Amino acid sequence: MSYDRNNIFAKILRKEIPCDKIYENDHVLAFKDINPQAKIHVLVIPKGAYVNMDDFSQNAKNDEIVALTRALGEVTKIVGLSSYSEGKGYRYIGNNGPDGGQEVPHLHFHIIGGEPLGRMVSKK
Repeated sequence: MSYDRNNIFAKILRKEIPCDKIYENDHVLAFKDINPQAKIHVLVIPKGAYVNMDDFSQNAKNDEIVALTRALGEVTKIVGLSSYSEGKGYRYIGNNGPDGGQEVPHLHFHIIGGEPLGRMVSKK
């Protein structure tokens, strides 16, 4: 799958579409999800053009990998979910590919919490 430069996250990164920014560094942007699935729902995306985790793990530079990992932890502190900020917990979700439920072809992680989330996967 090739990277689609017209996906919604690419447009947000180019500031063509606004977002409610939570955190930003040289390699990462985090913002509130416009369709939250929990009391707190934040999206964390790399600024680089990576389709999914497979693409990122194979092609990202080490500083991009470190920046994304640190940003994930920092965002949980900022929104009050981390144990460092007296939070009660949270969930990271990274969907990869069609069977994984990925809807936007730009690597992104969901951080959700602020309430009990229940089982990770419900049985069908």
